[in-house]
Order: sequence, then structure tokens, then C-alpha cells
Amino acid sequence: MATLEDPIEIGDLTIPNRLYRAPLLECAGNGPDAVETLIDDLEPAAASGVGLICQGATIVRGEGGCAAPGMTRVHDADFVERLLRLTDRIHDHGSRVFVQLEHGGLRSMETWHAEYRREHSDLEQLAVSEPPWQLRLLDRLGFLEYDPHVLTTADVYDLAADFGRAAARAVDAGYDGIHLAGANMGIVQQFLSPFYNRRDDEFGGSPEARLEFLAVVHDEIRERAGDIPLMTKVPAETPAPPSPLVRRKLSLADGIEIARRLERIGYDAVVPVQTSVVWDMSIVRGAYPDRAWNNEALREKYDAAFGGSARRRLVALANRVQSFQYDFEPAWNEDFCRRVREQVSIPVLAEGGIRGRAEMDRLLGSSERGGAEGTNANDTPPACDMVGMARPFYAEPRLGARLLEAESGDEGPRVLCESCNNCTVPQVTGAPGLCRTPDVVRRRGELEREGAYERPES
Repeated sequence: MATLEDPIEIGDLTIPNRLYRAPLLECAGNGPDAVETLIDDLEPAAASGVGLICQGATIVRGEGGCAAPGMTRVHDADFVERLLRLTDRIHDHGSRVFVQLEHGGLRSMETWHAEYRREHSDLEQLAVSEPPWQLRLLDRLGFLEYDPHVLTTADVYDLAADFGRAAARAVDAGYDGIHLAGANMGIVQQFLSPFYNRRDDEFGGSPEARLEFLAVVHDEIRERAGDIPLMTKVPAETPAPPSPLVRRKLSLADGIEIARRLERIGYDAVVPVQTSVVWDMSIVRGAYPDRAWNNEALREKYDAAFGGSARRRLVALANRVQSFQYDFEPAWNEDFCRRVREQVSIPVLAEGGIRGRAEMDRLLGSSERGGAEGTNANDTPPACDMVGMARPFYAEPRLGARLLEAESGDEGPRVLCESCNNCTVPQVTGAPGLCRTPDVVRRRGELEREGAYERPES
């Protein structure tokens, strides 16, 4: 079976190894420094030998749809053309780069970011259907604010065409593939999920119809961008609140069936992830970020985002409660990935709580630190064909060099990231994604001085 250093094909594209940087918030925006910010964020991973770099969620339309501050938009051909500098820099290191295309729908900033909502009071949120009663209740209580535009059938086709046009621009800018943001409560998950999708046209009413949006997006991308490798996240909404709060959601079996149908449609790879129906800590998991919430320099910006100090405290309290509910679990998508991989022949990518080389070898079924070839230490088949991480790259931008071609041993290197989430909460203010935990930053500096982030061939 495969090792981390082995190449792999997604579609017709060969990726030099099986380690990828999962999508993160780069907070680059579209301003004059946007391309340089993306280069600063993404190139170090490529320089360290990571085979595939996934640029974080980028919005396919020129207004609305941003789920967080500082997200980049790819609606403008002139701007996207400038991104050729980024893709050239990634390719100079022998890596490949995909762009993740997204629209936030009901998760867009105008629903939850108080200051943004005041400044963009004319914006409507794109909605697959009328918001579920749970979200309407939060609206009435004042925690969220909805002014939804429920997509007509013609609107859905127009939105799918925007995904296709964005993909075509990405091809012209040198991107090697397209990664659809199919989870974390974005518009794609909203189409797939019975929690959100109560349509009665060809895009709703049955599991097959709820998948139709991804089928139309596939066709638009193929027509406009050709045979560029195309993959998507596949959600299972298993962490969602239990009944009676949430009765309709995607089960693990539903997610597996979605993956099977996507292969038949023509997708080249899938990324199975377990995620809730709402934006919560099931997406990141780990510790309550005390340092981030207690950062006085960010308090005023938190208040602007959440609508005052009282609401900031309520959000922080909810964050603390969820840190117990969604405690960190190593490789929390492993079982989902393995079950999908048993049903499809396209590559399955795994992410979520992967923190060490030995764990990666086990997920890939490598015998180097596991059991007999084709199994792992627990004598189970491989869970995936590629392994990815996100937050650890905030802590160690050149992490790949420590993980790739590591010497054989019982454990192998582990990441420095402590899954403390002090990097994530400040991003609601537009702050850049970086590690803010002093012990981790200090240890990274020691490793840098020891040359741990230098690639062997250099």
C-alpha cells in the first residue's frame, strides 16, 4: 500500500506525494496586497515539500456569500489573472495547487457579523429554502438576522454557472484543480442537507434531487474549464444536535451514498467530513481558546462582530460548552473515510484531527509504522489515499519537511499544534490565521534553528 511519499493521481493530474495542506482562511481579501498575502501563506507549505496545496474557500460572486472576514473573491477576471504569480510560485517547488470555490448562502456574514450587516444592509442571503425554524428562532431572539432570497430554479442554474466561470478563470491562472467547499454549512451543504433543502423542484424532494446542484456544477465546470481535476467535501451531519432539535440531517450512510453518486457523476476525488448543520466547534474541535477570548486588543473587534459585549460573552460561553461537547478526537473522520473508500474507486482524502506521521501511515495502510502491508497496526484496511491538515500549518508553515521522508520509527514526528483554537476565534475580526500560543511559537523557533524545516534535497 501507499506511503506518504508516494505520488498519486487525481483525475489526470499526478501529485508528487500524499500530504496536502487542507483549506484554511488566508484572510487575503482582494486588495492590492492580496496576491502577496496568499503567497506568504501558501508558498511555505509548498517549499517544505507538501504535494498538494488547497487554497481556502474563495467566493464565486462579487458580493455577498462571504462566511468570514477577508475571504477572497474570484469573480473578477483581472484579479484572478494576477493569481498566476501565486500558482507559479507553488509550481516552482514541484507542488500542485487547487482553489476551493464557495458561497456561504445562509452562513454568510450578513447573518451573523453585526458591523458587516450594518454596513451592507441591502444584502440578501441566498437560501436553498426558507431558513429552518431553528434559525428563524435565533433571528427572532436577535442572535442572527435573516433576509433570505430563496433561489428560484433559474437562480440555481445561474449560481452553478458562476462556479463554472470561476473554475475557468482558475484554469487560466494556473490552478491545477478545483475543490468545492461541500461542508461547513456552505451553500453546497445546504443543497445536500434535508435540514436546509425543502425544495419541490428538480433540486429537492429526495436524496437524488438534493445532489442535483453538484451534478449541474460538475457539468458547468467541465463545459467551461475542461477536464481539470474536480473534488468536493462530502458532509455527514452526525455531530448535529439530536432530535427533537434537529430531526432531518445527513447520516453517515447518506454521506457514503453521496460519495458513490459523485463518482458516477464524474468527480475525481472526495473528502468525507463529519460536520454539524450549524457553524460550531464540530468543525475544528479541541480546547476552549482562553487566550483568544481574553485578548484585550481584540475585545472591541469582537464586540463589533457579535453586536456588543453581552453577545460576545454569550458566544464565548457557547464556545466553552461546545469545547466539552466536541472534545478533540484524533483523526475524527477516519471511519467515515474508510467506509467511503470501500465504496468508491476515486481517491479519498482524509483530514480532521490528524497530528502525526505514524497516524498518517496508519490511515494510508502503510506497513512502515503499522502491520502487514495493506493494513495498519490494528489490521484494518487503509482509510484514505491522501492525508491533510489545516491548523497545524498555522503553527508550522513549513511543516511538510518534518513529516515527509521521516526516518522509520515507532512514532515518527508529530505536529506542534495543540488544537487549542487560539488561531481560529480571532478570525471573526479579520485577523490573520497564525499560531498565538507562546509555547508552540517558541518550540517552532527552536526547530527552525535546528534546520528541521529544511528539505533534504536542499
